[in-house]
Amino acid sequence: MSLYDLRTEAQALPASWRSRILGRVGATNLKVLRMDAHSVAEEVHVYDEGLLVIDGRLELSVQEKKISVTPGQLYIAKAGIPHTVETGSFGILVIIDLPDSGFSGASPTDIALCQERT
Repeated sequence: MSLYDLRTEAQALPASWRSRILGRVGATNLKVLRMDAHSVAEEVHVYDEGLLVIDGRLELSVQEKKISVTPGQLYIAKAGIPHTVETGSFGILVIIDLPDSGFSGASPTDIALCQERT
């Protein structure tokens, strides 16, 4: 299937903040998830991550700066930069990322050390 109703897909998910991969473009994942008002622990990735709000609002903290992402806006979380979802988010989010490399939640120092070893 190549046509998705993002609202229907998000509402069908068993829980908030649990994404589902809808497809891939090359190595890139296209995911949908349903946000709720709860915060999500700090994350950091070895790749840039696209966060596209379809409905609602995504509340982020990035380097001590508060960022609100609204419908139709895309935030790019840069590789190696920690970001946290703050309380008050809600709606539908599309995530554009790479397959899990095992670095989610790692500190930038941890990532740098792992990259040096490979």
